[in-house]
Amino acid sequence: MLVILFGLSLTLTAHGQQPFYTDDADVTEYKHFHIQFSNEFDVLQRFDYPSLTQNTSVLEVGYGVAKNLEVSVNGPLIGISNSRIITPRRVVGLGDIELQVKFNPIKEKEGSRMPALAATFAIEFPTGNTNNGLGSGLADYFLNGIIQKSVTKKTTLRLNGGVLFAGNDTTGEIGIKTRGTAFVGGASLVKQFTHKLDLGVEVTGALTKTLHLDEGQVQTQIGGNYQLFKKMSLDFGVIAGKFNTTRLGVQLGVQIDF
Repeated sequence: MLVILFGLSLTLTAHGQQPFYTDDADVTEYKHFHIQFSNEFDVLQRFDYPSLTQNTSVLEVGYGVAKNLEVSVNGPLIGISNSRIITPRRVVGLGDIELQVKFNPIKEKEGSRMPALAATFAIEFPTGNTNNGLGSGLADYFLNGIIQKSVTKKTTLRLNGGVLFAGNDTTGEIGIKTRGTAFVGGASLVKQFTHKLDLGVEVTGALTKTLHLDEGQVQTQIGGNYQLFKKMSLDFGVIAGKFNTTRLGVQLGVQIDF
């Protein structure tokens, strides 16, 4: 599994298309907005003790600035619950804010073997309080490549591979805390079961340049989307991970286009 993820990263996350972290190739329509809001509750790994759980709410706003080009900004509100052996027992505050540009030069065409291709470049600014563990204190620079292909008319495969050039990929207590280059990869498979319900599964992972497993992260997610209205969906997912990621998490969110 890790060999596959590492291979993806060489081809080349910021949050992808909810609820999945694997990003899609689509961009926000020109002169339109796309809003995503998610809330994720995570049980932290045992080595994060005395921190026990983390709740992360993320608001992302994207805008189509040109054909096939969007810019977006997102920021997390993080709450960390600690053991009673330390003070404060609970820390809440803004995390690191991210600015991202996404370009989708090639779209998938029916009958063609060519997949949709896209790329994102993101900068994360150190706006979170480092003393409380809400921010990394580092500026992060991340490049991600996206491949998207319809396996059937109702099933879509998405592959991501990226490089974190500087900083680290932490959000609160979750993520690789080692500074410097990290390789990130992911794959998701999503099927449309009804005209309103999509369900899928994904595997994502990351490794530092030392390639030490215990310095990386691996997680899986099962989730989907339910179309509440024409331009609004409810997103949900269950997450399990090892190493520098959540031990167990649940996610709920909404997406709105206008």
